[in-house]
Amino acid sequence: MAHDYSENILVQESAGHLLHDELGWDVVFAYNQEKLGLDGTLGRTSYRDVVLVRYLEQALRRLNPWISETQLTEAMSKLMAYNATNSLLQINEDKFALIRDGIEVTDARPGSGNSTITARLIDFDNPENNHFLAVKEMKIHGSLYRRRTDIVGFVNGIPLLFVELKATNVDVKNAYDNNYTDYLDTIPQLFHYNAFLMLSNGYEAKIGTLGSKYEFFHEWKRLKEEDEGNVELETMLRGVCNKRTFIDLLENFILFDHSEGRITKILSRNHQYLGVNRAIEAYKNRQFMNGKLGVFWHTQGSGKSYSMVFFARKINRKFQGSPTFVVLTDREELNRQISELFVNCGLISGEAKNFVASSGANLIKRIKGNPPFIFTLIHKFNDPKAEPFTPDYDVILMSDEAHRTQNGVYADNMMRLLPTAHRIGFTGTPIFNDDNITKRTFGDYISIYDFKRAVDDHATVPLFYENRGEKLKDLKSDAINERILAAIQAADLDPSQEEKVEREFAKEIHLLLSEKRLRMIARDFVNHYTDLWTSGKAMMVCLNRIACVMMYDYVQEYWQEAIAALEYEIAHNHNQQEVQELTHKLSWMKETEMAVVISQEQNEIQYFQKWGKDIKPHRDKLENRELDKEYKDRNNP
Repeated sequence: MAHDYSENILVQESAGHLLHDELGWDVVFAYNQEKLGLDGTLGRTSYRDVVLVRYLEQALRRLNPWISETQLTEAMSKLMAYNATNSLLQINEDKFALIRDGIEVTDARPGSGNSTITARLIDFDNPENNHFLAVKEMKIHGSLYRRRTDIVGFVNGIPLLFVELKATNVDVKNAYDNNYTDYLDTIPQLFHYNAFLMLSNGYEAKIGTLGSKYEFFHEWKRLKEEDEGNVELETMLRGVCNKRTFIDLLENFILFDHSEGRITKILSRNHQYLGVNRAIEAYKNRQFMNGKLGVFWHTQGSGKSYSMVFFARKINRKFQGSPTFVVLTDREELNRQISELFVNCGLISGEAKNFVASSGANLIKRIKGNPPFIFTLIHKFNDPKAEPFTPDYDVILMSDEAHRTQNGVYADNMMRLLPTAHRIGFTGTPIFNDDNITKRTFGDYISIYDFKRAVDDHATVPLFYENRGEKLKDLKSDAINERILAAIQAADLDPSQEEKVEREFAKEIHLLLSEKRLRMIARDFVNHYTDLWTSGKAMMVCLNRIACVMMYDYVQEYWQEAIAALEYEIAHNHNQQEVQELTHKLSWMKETEMAVVISQEQNEIQYFQKWGKDIKPHRDKLENRELDKEYKDRNNP
């Protein structure tokens, strides 16, 4: 009883009061008080019902004055129908599309033929024109089990919000492990329509999405970007369940990412929502911005690429016209990744390569065609004599890693070609005080989410920089020095001769090929290259042929160690969006191939055998594959 009291009264009651008194939701306590029936408390005819038909019907009539009884029935049937063979996440994605985009019903107007017309379920332009209802202690029956939920939030009768509450002295994770996961198994129909999952003990609150591990649930601790932050449930309710914010999040800040051949439901994190809306406000006032929308500085690992998707999604949904987004990068790999992300998140239909500029001329041709998206390297702005283009539609230049792409001749060409474009720079690196070029191109900061705040919010993991150059200084090892000293003493040389011997001895091939030295370089190479994994391919030039094979073996060894370390990091990372990016990196590491390219010599088999190496597998690869063409092909690993 003490547990029930602490959970229901101290946490649930305070949440209900805030939703009703401050946020304007209707609040109903249903347990042992709900009357079933069309004229009952909620209009349910069965405890199995999760859609409140009464409020849904009212909304359909209110938002679609033209709707007939037949169309009303059709819309409601389509909303509640689902394919039982689909996964819960697939069903949820299908329902989300209907909730956001509306339901196609038969157009009954004379002469309409077989055409359809869209019936809206939510008024996204006027949040107050929707009905918000929070039901406490709601009975829901599954096919075999019966459960009672803490709070379910309905908008126009659709269950979009699920809140599981625990006593103040219980870990929030308990709500995930003991309740939420059980409900997924026992009353799965409740989550067909769900948009937001909240877990809290009052003092701490987490929000997440269907299909997410607990580690991917995150805090919502700020109402404004400059706030210090508070992790309590009250802050989350004020931040998410404010009617305008709730509808905005539902429409513009939920994605279904189909990367890596699976579905991942992504909800904007707190800092992304605040930052993107600042960028949207700049775009809203673009006529006063002189083309400079600003710099969006969110530190590495905080979901910058997804923020770009959210930004483009909201502009396309909330503003009139047909803008062309030109997404700029400075590396082929980045260009491929960002274009594929836009495709996988549903902003673009078709293959990503169909939206990538193939040349400078092709880029200009594409821009003049007013496509929704173009992805290009900054280097494709390579014609300084191109005639300036001032279209009657908006061109929005979104620069990824803006601090690298905003200067030089290509950026100058871009500015000349598109003098009326609106420019926004996304970067994970702060602008230096004397970086006037970036400010001149994009303007001042519009959103800042620095590394310290990201670490404090658990949005990214701490970063520790270690100077590899200091490690390489150890190449002058004590073992080498002892060998030099022993040789000098044995030869009984004078000081001038000693210096000469020391210099010559240091050049000895066996020292340069010592295992310690090569291992140190190999490990440093793996660390460096995997840190810059989006930068393209790499080439290592070695001292001689045996050094190539030895370095190959050592790099392969440390590469596998790096893969194992990355897999461990993914398994223990609590940031859903960062895990998506790290998973891309893991795929890249597993696909990446290293090859030894050396010329043939007589007796090379015996030569390598003396060093304990086998050249034949490398020679076989050299002879039977066109490694030069494979290396030049950016799509070949």
